[in-house]
Amino acid sequence: MPASYAYLGPEGTFTEVALRTLPETATRELVPYVSVQSALDAVRGGEAEAAFVPIENSVEGGITTTLDELVAGTPLMIYREVLLSITFALLVRPGTKLSDIKTVSAHPAAQPQVRNWLRSNLPDAAWESAASNADAARLVQEGRYDAAFAGEFAAARYGLEALETGIHDAENAQTRFVLVGRPARPAAPTGADKTSVVLWQRDDHPGGLRDLLGEFATRGINLMLLQSRPTGAGIGNYCFCVDAEGHISDRRVAEALMGLKRICLEVRYLGSYPRADATVEDVSAPRPGTSDEEFVAAADWVARCQDGRF
Repeated sequence: MPASYAYLGPEGTFTEVALRTLPETATRELVPYVSVQSALDAVRGGEAEAAFVPIENSVEGGITTTLDELVAGTPLMIYREVLLSITFALLVRPGTKLSDIKTVSAHPAAQPQVRNWLRSNLPDAAWESAASNADAARLVQEGRYDAAFAGEFAAARYGLEALETGIHDAENAQTRFVLVGRPARPAAPTGADKTSVVLWQRDDHPGGLRDLLGEFATRGINLMLLQSRPTGAGIGNYCFCVDAEGHISDRRVAEALMGLKRICLEVRYLGSYPRADATVEDVSAPRPGTSDEEFVAAADWVARCQDGRF
């Protein structure tokens, strides 16, 4: 497998900035790809060891392009996550004034994060979506559009200047990125982990979603993301992307996954990996009755009952 990481490019994206925070990138070739799909396909096709892509932001929730790619196709697995605080700059060709701007461009996920600023400052500007924020900057450099919302750090790379900086509609906005590779044994638990799965219901019935969530709730597992995505099989047909606290090696998580495997049409395991927003000290102790020790004790009690030793 090539010692390279694919990422959503071109150079100068927030994705690249977040990727470079991983220590192992010092020994990897970082290769930009034009889209999330092509970066993940590079992993599926053996061109890259892993791909680094955005999966969620704190303003709009899950990045649907990434979620849909993980839901469908050859299975992939998440190994790491990174959180990056996001503020935008309005990048323009030198000499451009705010009154000159008729078209603006950025990745679609950026629009909800700058919508109010755009309404207040450029109400008549037409929005044009780009494959990434850095690609929007490149298109401004080529004269396709008048301005791009991107990281201020991308200005020098594309010969642009930052007309405005610190643009954001929501304070402390963050984007979550994940390192995705081929399926393998998950890393050892750290005590502050997250497990991601995709769930398909066996059939549509009253309380169906409650049944899925109940497998987590009865074992004291907190959910950190729950997002429905259409399956493509018609209106009303959805699967559910779930992030849950804990690691597959935790007894409560493993038993929840076993319960889901019994009642779901399909369960796709996307990995167990260290949380980027917490350390072991930040994680609350399991609710009474849900620790590994209590699961072991309960299983031992059942075994003793079966042997007549109760």
